[in-house]
Amino acid sequence: MHDPIPAHRYFAYLTWTDIAALPDRANAVIVQPMGAIEQHGPHLPLAVDSAICTTVLGKALAQLDAAVPVYSLPPLYYGKSNEHWHFPGTITLSAATLLRVIHDVAESLYRAGFRKLVLLNAHGGQPQVLEIAARDLHQAYADLMVFPLFVWAVPNCAGDLLTPKELELGIHAGDAETSLMLSILPDQVRMAEAKAEFPQNLPADSWLTMEGALPFAWVTRDLSTSGVLGDPTVATAEKGDRLLESLANSWAIVLEDIYRFRQPHPDPAESTGIEKD
Repeated sequence: MHDPIPAHRYFAYLTWTDIAALPDRANAVIVQPMGAIEQHGPHLPLAVDSAICTTVLGKALAQLDAAVPVYSLPPLYYGKSNEHWHFPGTITLSAATLLRVIHDVAESLYRAGFRKLVLLNAHGGQPQVLEIAARDLHQAYADLMVFPLFVWAVPNCAGDLLTPKELELGIHAGDAETSLMLSILPDQVRMAEAKAEFPQNLPADSWLTMEGALPFAWVTRDLSTSGVLGDPTVATAEKGDRLLESLANSWAIVLEDIYRFRQPHPDPAESTGIEKD
């Protein structure tokens, strides 16, 4: 049940006595992989985000030095996917439910002595929820360090492999995700059913965009009839292999960085006594 996470890094395989005996639990890094069960067009399975997240994490963990204590929790397959719920098969949690689940998982880990939690997410519809959860948890537990992170946010080779149009608009089931799935789960990709579809009638001569600094709210059916936003027809397993390697390499660096991380705090000698937001 651990694949693609290395067995010795799979939290659920530990016993309670293993955990009680872990040295320096406060600096051990616990990762919660997070994805979704949601439509990804007619050519990809519902589990795309979950598959990408766990595979990238698994390959990153395999690169870490054995002395760096990083463990993966079982993946959280369900996410906040209501932008896709007009397409059959999508299963979504509400924002409130997802916040509650994250909070309860974090509290459980805190009681066990852990103080570093990574929320590693591959679903583009929920980063804001994770950021809220992380801030609220750190507010409640000052010594709990929570990292709300997005799989695609690290340096990777997508810029070398995708067209400018794909990089801007291919945000769901397009070239990148399809290529990765051809690398990860090729038997679950139906390339004969892949079709390219990009959002049409976006605001012209406007600073407003689907995502970015000035976004507008949308659901997938506003932008696509197939559920695809991008061009999966040009995807290849070779591109997927390169994307997977570059993502995993970067995440290995980030996870070790988190292990070394210490929560910043002001110098008491420079304190004015006035607390600011």
